[in-house]
Amino acid sequence: WLKPLGPSLRARARGFLFGRTSVHRGEMQNYNENTFKDVKPAGPSAGLQVGLFIFFVMTRAIHPTIIDASKSVDPETGKKYFAYGEMTVVLGETIVTLVIAQLMALGSGGMKEWRAIWSPAPMKVFSFIGFVYALGDFLEMASMGSLGGAAYQVLLQSKLLITALMMWAIKGTKQTSLQWNILLLVMLSMCVYMIGGKSSSGDSGDGGIPIMGVFNVLLKVTVSCFCAVLSDKFMKDYKSEPIYMQLVQFKCAWCATILMLSFVDGKTWQNGFFTGWDGVTVGVLTSFTVKGWSTMYLLAILDSVLKNIGEATSVLVIYFMQVFLPAFEDTFEIPKFLSVMVV
Repeated sequence: WLKPLGPSLRARARGFLFGRTSVHRGEMQNYNENTFKDVKPAGPSAGLQVGLFIFFVMTRAIHPTIIDASKSVDPETGKKYFAYGEMTVVLGETIVTLVIAQLMALGSGGMKEWRAIWSPAPMKVFSFIGFVYALGDFLEMASMGSLGGAAYQVLLQSKLLITALMMWAIKGTKQTSLQWNILLLVMLSMCVYMIGGKSSSGDSGDGGIPIMGVFNVLLKVTVSCFCAVLSDKFMKDYKSEPIYMQLVQFKCAWCATILMLSFVDGKTWQNGFFTGWDGVTVGVLTSFTVKGWSTMYLLAILDSVLKNIGEATSVLVIYFMQVFLPAFEDTFEIPKFLSVMVV
């Protein structure tokens, strides 16, 4: 089919097709496997992504585990409870984040960048999201009062179903039959885990399922899914702002909401703010802070698939922590292990 082109054009065509053309002025550049060998790939390296993924899994695993470890045991009933005010660590985290983030703004852009934090448009949007996030923190501590770390993280996987239902109701996005079957399998495995397990503190002393704890987790998941949708939308709208500026805008309403809730919980200020605090409680405060900052930064680097895999993997890490760490009394049980593996 090259014959009609003539000898000269045929030679050029063959050279172009099979990579044998030399480069002259006015001719098309020839590319081969060595052309772009010195070009570095965009984005973080594979090693960095693996390291960040491991860090993400560990932060998700350590957070509920250290909250569970911070509980005290009632010597009369044997039930676990928080000796400190649950809202004190959450309120402390918001204050720490507000201070650090504003110092970062001052150090990076001076007073000009610090004043930009208080722009009305983004402040109004992120304040509302921060208010809803604060309700999620309140529900998290309320649910952890009656659930162990592994049970809490297992129930958090219900967000897969809740997110699917939200997308169906709000955006009209439908799931395939295979996706619904996978969601059903996850829900059934969660039920197996909760029925086969026992309450770590118990609303009752009979080892039954802590209904209020489960209900609070489901509310927490619903709030988190709602916040994730809003955050994804508006953080893209204001992507020119550094993350530490957005954290200040989140945490202002977040802090105010937690402060108001602390006045009505009957514990925080009535018993004294630092009553019941010890080294583990400081660890809970640190965990809240690291989790808050890492979530904002890591989700900008890791894609949603790695995020979901990481959160599911953290369930298994939590289970082994509670089996092998001396702070917990859990023992290795095949039914529990298998149900966690399915999740």
